Amino acid sequence: MKDIVRRDGREAEFEIASAATSTEEIANPVYPPVRRLLAEHGLSCSGKTARQITREDYDYYDLIICMDHNNLRNLRYIIPSDPKGKIRLLLPRDVADPWYTRDFEATWDDVTEGCEDLYRELIK
Repeated sequence: MKDIVRRDGREAEFEIASAATSTEEIANPVYPPVRRLLAEHGLSCSGKTARQITREDYDYYDLIICMDHNNLRNLRYIIPSDPKGKIRLLLPRDVADPWYTRDFEATWDDVTEGCEDLYRELIK
């Protein structure tokens, strides 16, 4: 999403962050196969480490996007209600999870599709 916004010259209009719903990878760097895939697409994730989403994130961000129903369910333990309608899935279906499928390209395609659609929606 950051790359889409950057290519359109609108970085100053967006703050984009990533956070996990679990604690399994907290403080770990980006998973090596993902790092390689991003590098193949000219994107760097240098210095990025995993953090867990917080209740405060709900107040701070305009949208909270989940990749799949499992993360959406986990998020409900951290942010139990969504009175402002900020929480949603990136796609109308689950994004392919490469942790289980090992198909990082399918995940890339899903995330790219979802981010491009979301960006078009946001700039309208």
